[in-house]
Amino acid sequence: MTEARADLVISAFWPMVKAGFLVSVPLAVASFIIGMIIAVGVALLRVMPQGGWLHRIALVLAKIYISAIRGTPILVQICIVFYGLPALGIFIDPIPAAIIGFSINIGAYGSETIRAAILSVPKGQWEAGFSIGMTYMQTFRRIIAPQAFRVAVPPLSNTFISLFKETSLASVVTVTELFRVAQQVANSAYDFLPVYIEAGLVYWCFCWVLFLAQAKIEKRLDRYVAK
Repeated sequence: MTEARADLVISAFWPMVKAGFLVSVPLAVASFIIGMIIAVGVALLRVMPQGGWLHRIALVLAKIYISAIRGTPILVQICIVFYGLPALGIFIDPIPAAIIGFSINIGAYGSETIRAAILSVPKGQWEAGFSIGMTYMQTFRRIIAPQAFRVAVPPLSNTFISLFKETSLASVVTVTELFRVAQQVANSAYDFLPVYIEAGLVYWCFCWVLFLAQAKIEKRLDRYVAK
């Protein structure tokens, strides 16, 4: 590596790390929280016993939503929010647009994970709750949800880690996150390979910390379940 390249890599390190902490991580956290709210609502809608016509309509809309989101690239979804909605007179700033795009995507995928976790709980657990006089929601909240939560944590943790990496797509809507900073540095020096490799290593370090956090959370949950 030449001295100029070494200086470029060194000078790019802190701006990328700073953008990761100040933009990429908050973007992932905000999108994940909102996405999980959507996911829980959609999952509960799909596992609830069949109700009236309003419930059936909502169920059809939920299935269409999941199918549409899972069947289209997340990059397209973000671009529709940021570049497409202005055609309808709806203008959204880059960061909120990215959060909306990521949240809608996470909501669809997360709802399937949560639904599968709920359905993994034996039906006898529901019957036990009903037999002691609990309502549907009481049984879900006190008996089903804690067990489903343990099942859902590993895949949802992986979803969050994947989301953190996917925040790099926010660069297409001009959000100055980690990869956007790498692009700016590389473009200014017209030397892409070392900067992009460094960006990959920085993402890897962030994800490594998230892997450790995931392992600790799962270990604590295992201890709680064992008790």
